[in-house]
Amino acid sequence: MEEISFAERRIFERLSTPVRIQDYLERIPANFEQTGETCRSPRRVLRDRTAHCVEGALFAAAALWYHGQVPLLLDLKTTTDDLEHVVALFRRGLYWGAISKTNHVVLRYREPIYRSVRELAMSYFHEYFLDNGKKTLRSFSRPFDLRVKRHQGWVTTLDDLWELCQALDDSPHETILTPAMVRGLRRADPIEREAGKIVQWEH
Repeated sequence: MEEISFAERRIFERLSTPVRIQDYLERIPANFEQTGETCRSPRRVLRDRTAHCVEGALFAAAALWYHGQVPLLLDLKTTTDDLEHVVALFRRGLYWGAISKTNHVVLRYREPIYRSVRELAMSYFHEYFLDNGKKTLRSFSRPFDLRVKRHQGWVTTLDDLWELCQALDDSPHETILTPAMVRGLRRADPIEREAGKIVQWEH
């Protein structure tokens, strides 16, 4: 792992489990990008004390890496009228879980109970809908390994990680639905849509 400061090391030392990492992310406010779009590194998340989903996933992956796990991201790709979501993957034995930074009641932490990444990704399908009930999740990436040499410096840089985010977006994705499945989708119920409006941090 890249060189981090003593103060940063003290924080990462405490974040020794996925649950502790998730709890830390829950305590910091959502990044609403009020001064422009960002893709902050874990170092900047620590300094700024705010994160959106990609930044939270990168931070979680860094904390997992610090404690000897492989830093992996999972990109959940949607229709063009919705926003993608990114989570950090982790494993407990043979089973996959996910750490997630989101401001909504949906698309959150996943317990390590899933036998495959596909199974985990599919657990987000029915939660992923627009205000009108349209279900929008369409594909998911293969586990994206942040140890790749061309991405060196992602933990500690003060620059935005646009190149890394683009590489994740461009990485191989597995399509979830056939055209016939898309045509047959039922919209989320009104009660689901209403629950989906619950937020943790007010804009």
